[in-house]
Amino acid sequence: MATTERDYYEVLGVSREADEKTIKRAFRQKARELHPDVSGATDADDRFREVVEAYEVLSKPETRDLYDRFGHAGLRGGGYRPMHFDFGDLSDLFSAFFGDDLFGVGRPRRQRGADVAAEVEIDLVEAAAGTTRDVRYSATVACDSCTGSGVAPGTEPRRCSTCGGAGQVSHVTESAFGQLIRRQVCPSCGGAGQLVDHPCKTCGGAGRKLEEHTLEVDVPAGIHDGQRIRISGEGHAGSRGGGAGDIYVHVRVRPDSRFARDGNDIFSTVDVTVVDAALGTTVAVPTLSGEIELELPAGTQPGDMHVRRGGGMPVLQGFGRGDHRIAVNVLVPRRLNAEQRRLLEELGRTLDDDSFREDEGFVDRLKSAFR
Repeated sequence: MATTERDYYEVLGVSREADEKTIKRAFRQKARELHPDVSGATDADDRFREVVEAYEVLSKPETRDLYDRFGHAGLRGGGYRPMHFDFGDLSDLFSAFFGDDLFGVGRPRRQRGADVAAEVEIDLVEAAAGTTRDVRYSATVACDSCTGSGVAPGTEPRRCSTCGGAGQVSHVTESAFGQLIRRQVCPSCGGAGQLVDHPCKTCGGAGRKLEEHTLEVDVPAGIHDGQRIRISGEGHAGSRGGGAGDIYVHVRVRPDSRFARDGNDIFSTVDVTVVDAALGTTVAVPTLSGEIELELPAGTQPGDMHVRRGGGMPVLQGFGRGDHRIAVNVLVPRRLNAEQRRLLEELGRTLDDDSFREDEGFVDRLKSAFR
């Protein structure tokens, strides 16, 4: 409720002799200018409420007469209380006073089309580099015969007499708290505002038809399994001129037996024999960008980790990449013939504590791992 006690005639900009039509016309003009959704003024809300309060008083003979005779004090003494409105919906406000819709908001509204879901599968290597996929899906489009109207060519729909073409019916009732408005979809036209006597034969009056579509989708590098890609305006067609919905492409990244992914890092293992681990060797290692040669120094131990900085997955829609961590798996022979056993036993007799001495202590190895 406005706290000011400005003269209500001054608020609306009319004279005290103004008739009902003049007061209604003045209120319409002021309301258009001052509604908080339209005006950028910081005090628009308070000024708009003041205009509503002034019209509420001057539009009713009993309250206007009381105000003309005794002013604001007479209204309060007579038990008058200003109405409280939620001004979020301007159409409801004007329907309360005029039974119509000042801005046409109550007319059949455009309806956005529904969204469509689709799915694609890609390999981990493709997820690392980014790729494109053709996605097939079904979606409605506007009917060519009736251009989406649902009306047979050469005919016209007729205006719904129940709602007057608004698509909604309003019921205004008086209560102890003021006027209450209840709006609902018109039961005759289902909210369309019009009735079709001759529906389009191609689409059966729906105005839309189902078609198969193929869309080339760009899958960005670094995408994770289960993430979705949203493409605007490629879903089901809207109705009454509304925009099309969106398509959400669910991306599945197939597991790769060579790698395990953890965030943007990937892990893999490389197998070497105990002999190669002891003597040192060069092994072929698969990576996301192809095979590389990895040199293993003499004395390589089971579980040793070799880190390729920046060899992991790219950061999705960001900068940098994760790492590729390669663990060494030393293969110990399970079956030996007599000669192999003799040679190993001979080797064992020649080895001493110095042969197994670590070049680095535990702390040094820990630092190396972090490096």
